[in-house]
Amino acid sequence: MKKPTPVSERNSQVTASLFGISDSGVFYSPMVMFLVLKKDKKMICTTRPQELSLTCEISKNKIHSLSEFPQFSLTPVPNNLHEMSEWGNFLNYLCKKDKVALINFEQYQFYILPPALVSTSSSVNVAYNIDNTVNVAYNIDNTGSVDTRPRDSESGSQLEECGGPNTAEGLKFSRAEETCNEYQSRVPLKNFIRADPSYLKTLGQAHSGWIFGAIAELVDNSKDAKATKMDIFVDIIQLKKSRKDVPMLCLIDDGQGMNHDEVMKMVSFGHKQSHKVDTDRIGKFGVGFKTGAMRLGRDVLVLTQTTTSRSLAFLSQSLNEGKDNIEIPIVSYCRQGQRMEIDLSMQSEALAKYNLKAIKDFSPFNKYLIGEKAALFGTGTGTQIYIWNLDEWGSKYCLEWHDGLKGGSSFHQGDILIRSKRTRSRPGQISQKVPLDYSLRAYLEIIFLVPRMKISVQRTLVKSRPLSKFLTQTIVETGDILRRPVELILGFSQLEWERANCGMFLYWHGRLIEAYKRVGGMTHSADVGRGVIGVVDVTNLMDDEDGRVWVHNNKQGFQDSEQYACLEQWLSRKVDEYWDNNFDALELNKDNCVFKPDHEWVQCDKCRKWRILPTDFDSRKLPLEWFCYMKPFKGHCSDSEQKMAPGIVNVSTKRSGYACLLKDSNDKKVEGVGKTSGAG
Repeated sequence: MKKPTPVSERNSQVTASLFGISDSGVFYSPMVMFLVLKKDKKMICTTRPQELSLTCEISKNKIHSLSEFPQFSLTPVPNNLHEMSEWGNFLNYLCKKDKVALINFEQYQFYILPPALVSTSSSVNVAYNIDNTVNVAYNIDNTGSVDTRPRDSESGSQLEECGGPNTAEGLKFSRAEETCNEYQSRVPLKNFIRADPSYLKTLGQAHSGWIFGAIAELVDNSKDAKATKMDIFVDIIQLKKSRKDVPMLCLIDDGQGMNHDEVMKMVSFGHKQSHKVDTDRIGKFGVGFKTGAMRLGRDVLVLTQTTTSRSLAFLSQSLNEGKDNIEIPIVSYCRQGQRMEIDLSMQSEALAKYNLKAIKDFSPFNKYLIGEKAALFGTGTGTQIYIWNLDEWGSKYCLEWHDGLKGGSSFHQGDILIRSKRTRSRPGQISQKVPLDYSLRAYLEIIFLVPRMKISVQRTLVKSRPLSKFLTQTIVETGDILRRPVELILGFSQLEWERANCGMFLYWHGRLIEAYKRVGGMTHSADVGRGVIGVVDVTNLMDDEDGRVWVHNNKQGFQDSEQYACLEQWLSRKVDEYWDNNFDALELNKDNCVFKPDHEWVQCDKCRKWRILPTDFDSRKLPLEWFCYMKPFKGHCSDSEQKMAPGIVNVSTKRSGYACLLKDSNDKKVEGVGKTSGAG
């Protein structure tokens, strides 16, 4: 039988989890207490922690003298909902198995008896057997005050927990006839930390350079939750106290939702990574929700629903103003169809009511608005995130938004913009025409290497634009970097040439990390490489076998590492070769020529797979919503997705694409120079 890892080794500060139950029903986790020695209610000395371990569990019928032992009451004071849940699980186990938990402590034995009624706030009776005159007793209350009930101790001396809710276990411990020096000499001192509410603001600094990185964190979470659609928009809501109308950023998806434990993990400051290997999962660091939400605004409410639960979580700087530690109200419900009841295995009814009141007092949400938002789930699942008190830029907000025109063209669609509209700084870049730097719609068009999720901004659908499918003069280069395979797609983009842009787009787990990264000759001249775009997924290179990831935790760049340096060298060599072989002899002195990509693609609005259009098909005739059964594909969603084969796919030299915009122009079409191979 394998012994579980003790709580102290897991760096946890838990109360109820010290009663962790192994698969075999044996209790091992130690509990650590900070105690104050008192006599006649006057403090004598602060003592250091002492460990107690639940040794095992035994059947009640094997202990015939339990009724003869003196008893006292043990009441839980959990520091968070996880501890409350663990306490409920512990009591439920004792009742179902009709067991008694045994604690051996020096010459003392404690027997935790199963309660008559099980809940996460139930007290239990503890029988104890002591071989000498020293008696030990536990008692806790919800206010942090000393229990003044008579003790079995003859001298009346007490030990009380030190530090209130910030202590390791939150238990008061009474014992007699032991000096402080004797108690301190046996155990080491342990230090724990607390999180000041100012840390919430500090978290948002992870995305201080680019606010869209914060929105991307929340989009990543929706993708990881297997959402098929996501809506991002700004709504107007009225604050209760000031009666002022303020903007509220809303992000709603139809993913799997989160149960109580997953919500706790989401609001925790980092967490252990799952041992399950999910190559498509983007979230790795356990901080994305906090850093993203706190960059966007001061207050955020999360409403999430699974097939069996619904939870509310409130991460708020307003709520925590003036406090010494961060409070995060969470309310969880059991779901049976449309019927909801407070999940008493996760929190007591009193705690749920307290948390719900805190949410109503410090947010614009009342029970009617919460009910209205919950109705958006219908019978399905998903997560809704609402952020208000948005970050400011001068006297206005960092973000600006417009709904666009109904029935308007793609140039008049709704969008969310960065107010400054500044282009991000990149080595070698001189162009100021980089829409993805300040347009959320433009950024979301290319955020994923293989887009599947439908994303709407300001209630209009974002048309995905996977870069590798919109290039001409395309080649696929493969190679090994540090004995790890890498595949690079290189090609020419007419649109980026007109904007004087070029560079590499580096994806990790299918998510864009760096855009327009100039390598090779691109870094030294604005004309070298102009219009050349490279697309590469570096997941294999940047993920080590030991679990280390060479990506910044804000997912907006890579760490300075051997892998990244070797990648830059390899990309520089491939890009320079591509430019020399295909474009160095081009005459780019003629204007108004529009090049058609090597292949034109269309995405099915049902299965989200990409299909290649025939060369003689006019893509402008496609309807706004296109499905696999339609012309020209006339297939099925079950058909496998088409992919580009490795090698040069140089069809653009056979057809330069669309006719020049100026039909009467004497300009010549720009054509590639002939060092080509591969399928046409």
